[in-house]
Amino acid sequence: MIEFTLVRPLLRATALLVVALGLTQCAAQKKTTTAAVRGGYYDVPAKRPNNPAAVKVHVSTGTQRVYVTEGDRMLLVTPCCVGTASDPTPKGNFRVTAKIASKRRISNPGAGYPMPNWVEFKPAYGFHGGWIHPFPASHGCVRLPWKVSSKFFNLVRPGTPINISTSQSFDATHAATVTQPDERPTPEWPSSMLNSTQIFSHSGPGALH
Repeated sequence: MIEFTLVRPLLRATALLVVALGLTQCAAQKKTTTAAVRGGYYDVPAKRPNNPAAVKVHVSTGTQRVYVTEGDRMLLVTPCCVGTASDPTPKGNFRVTAKIASKRRISNPGAGYPMPNWVEFKPAYGFHGGWIHPFPASHGCVRLPWKVSSKFFNLVRPGTPINISTSQSFDATHAATVTQPDERPTPEWPSSMLNSTQIFSHSGPGALH
C-alpha cells in the first residue's frame, strides 16, 4: 500500500513532465515554421560568372521566376513576385541602369519601407528584396527573396540586359527546381528591424560560388 501511494504521484508527475516537454517542443516547432522564418531566410545558390559582361537576366511573369544566365550556363534561379494586373511589371527588353544596396521607398503607399539591393531597369521600376507570394502582389517591381536579392545584386552591373516576358524558355526545365515561398498572409519583420540598418545587413552580402 505504501509503495502504491508513492508510485502514483510519481507517475502523475512524470506524465505532467512529458506533456510539458511535448508542449514546449510543439511551441518551438511552430515558431521555426512561421512564414517570417520560411520566407525571411529563404535562400538559393548562385554561381559566380566567368565573364560578367556575358550575364543576362530573364524574368517570367507567368511562373514568377527570375533566371540569370551566362551563355548556356545557369547562374541563378529564384522565385520572385511581380506586379498585379492593376500595377503590372513592364514587359520588354531593358538594361540595368542603377544599383543601390540600401534603398528605401520614397513614394506612398509605404514611404520609407526598405527595398534592399535595388537594381533599376526603368525609372521607378527595379528588382529588390522583399516578401514573396505565389501570386502577383508587387506594385510593378520584381520582388526577390530578402537574402537572394543580394546574390542577384552581385551578379548584375549597369548595362546588364534584362528580358521580361510572360514566359521564358527556361520555365519548362528550371522553374520547378526551386520552391515558391507561400507567404499568406503577408508576414513582417519587427518595426525595430525595418527602421534600422538591420534589414540591409540581413539582406546581404550574398556569396557567389
